[in-house]
Amino acid sequence: MDDHTLTSVSNVNARVTLASRTLSVEQDLTALSNENANSALASHTLSIGQEFPDVDTCRRTLKDIAIAMHFEIRIVKSDRSRFIAKCSKEGCPWRVHVAKCPGVSTFTIRTLHGEHTCEGVQNLHHQQASVGWVARSVEARIRDNPQYKPKEILQDIHDQHGVAVSYMQAWRGKERSMAALHGTYEEGYKLLPAYCEQIRKTNPGSIASVVATGQDNCFQRLFISYRAAIYGFINACRPLLELERVHLKGKYLGTLLCVAAVDADDALFPLAIAVVDVESDENWMWFMSELRKLLGVNTDSMPRLTIISERTIGMVEAVETHFPNAYHGFCLRYISENFRDTFKNSKLVNIFWNAVYALTTAEFESKISEMVQISQDVLPWFHHFNPQLWAVAYFEGVRYGHFTLGITEFLYNWALECHELPIVQMMEHIRHQLTSWFSDRRNMSMRMTSILVPSAEKRISEAIADARCYKVLRANEVEFEIVSTERTNIVDIRSRICSCRRWQLYGLPCAHAAAALISCGQNAHLFAEHCFTVHSYCETYSQMIYPIPDKSLWKEPGEGTDGGGAKVDITIRPPKTRRPPGRPKKKVLRMESLKRPKRVVQCGRCHMLGHSQKKCTLPM
Repeated sequence: MDDHTLTSVSNVNARVTLASRTLSVEQDLTALSNENANSALASHTLSIGQEFPDVDTCRRTLKDIAIAMHFEIRIVKSDRSRFIAKCSKEGCPWRVHVAKCPGVSTFTIRTLHGEHTCEGVQNLHHQQASVGWVARSVEARIRDNPQYKPKEILQDIHDQHGVAVSYMQAWRGKERSMAALHGTYEEGYKLLPAYCEQIRKTNPGSIASVVATGQDNCFQRLFISYRAAIYGFINACRPLLELERVHLKGKYLGTLLCVAAVDADDALFPLAIAVVDVESDENWMWFMSELRKLLGVNTDSMPRLTIISERTIGMVEAVETHFPNAYHGFCLRYISENFRDTFKNSKLVNIFWNAVYALTTAEFESKISEMVQISQDVLPWFHHFNPQLWAVAYFEGVRYGHFTLGITEFLYNWALECHELPIVQMMEHIRHQLTSWFSDRRNMSMRMTSILVPSAEKRISEAIADARCYKVLRANEVEFEIVSTERTNIVDIRSRICSCRRWQLYGLPCAHAAAALISCGQNAHLFAEHCFTVHSYCETYSQMIYPIPDKSLWKEPGEGTDGGGAKVDITIRPPKTRRPPGRPKKKVLRMESLKRPKRVVQCGRCHMLGHSQKKCTLPM
């Protein structure tokens, strides 16, 4: 080894030691950071004759070396044919001259003075740690996790590279990286006509349309429903729909609308999804009209639907206009929260839930009387929120045990996971999840060997177990009198009716019905509604959601088609609504609020809450 090489190695080692000592004094880098720096230093050596495919690669490499070795460079010359840089410290001889090779785009190092006599950067702030460098550093992580937060970027760059960047640098670096990976928000809107055309082309029978407004062709509405979901709902799902929306927090805001059905095993089944510029009565009317056309085109006999929502003014008017025969009920979570916030009385709330789940009008009115004894103010509240729109005893539609909006949870998850993605990537994320659900549930259905799906099997097994304590009196071939210590119920197995109303409301034989069926040698599982069968579950997910080609294979923006398939020449621009400056407020959706509230037991002897009649210890 010659003297020049020994001197270079000595200087490099001295610099690494000095940098480590300085950082140790500031107590801002860990031992792991130093190891990373040494590793980066070893992998970023320069030599005369070293080639780079272009000048940009050369600049990036020199930036990486400067950050890894904790020194700053100053660019002396940078043009199409050469790139000259030196150490920013006065008097330090480190200098590199890179020139373009004749006839090709390659650049090569012509001159290199690789020795440093300066002490390097003595603080954590590095001039070469620009927004572009941050974007390149986090690109791989953001590809896997679009929710990678600027605060996390700050910490990871500090730990891995030993430099500090500002929050705004991290935020802008993430924005630039997201744009490189997914395109800009503006490009996403331009691609919508071509994207809708690809959905219709790859998934024939699907509905995909985009609507622009104004002279500037600003985005207003997007509606998507896949043929696989349409087929599954019409041919196998129960006639129950959940209607919900969530506000997006991306650059151009907007609202995500969704209508979902419920499959045989009580899982949510998204039927149609839309994005609109703002939530308005007009956009709700449009969304429900698209849903009505979708169902009308695909079925000759429209079932009488039951729809559950928060019943905002826009929702109510849209449902009444396009589904006038549907039963439109309140989400019980919305009702219960309003009642709780109005009265702030835990005892009233407990009795309220007993009233909600009362199966008969007599039970319901009894609970109302109990509440009135506590507070006369409940009567005006019940006049405002008509029980016919939410109470089990009065609501005429069949909800099959679904009283709250299960759709809310995954809508909020979609909004949280996708709000930083352009609109096409957001819809692709949703399509990927739908495809995964279809595939997983299709595979699950193939492993089922029973008559009914597991959730229905469990409930009927419980009903059969409870039926053993009943006395059965047969009136004729189809009518039975079921006697218990509490009451007597009448069951008609031909009409599938029980006087307790549970069979009609839930679609599965209740304990009274099970007792009647067992007494005459019938299989109770065969008297469940068809929508609970394994065959129905298989049919729900029998169709495929097919993949969409990469956007590089689509037609250029402006060469798409409208919702009817006619060719149009349109470039869709972003909506005029934009996110205001500052950090957006987050609506915290607690998971426990999505679960059905626990029903409070009331004693039949002392009428106190919290224990049953069997466990009552009070003397009579």
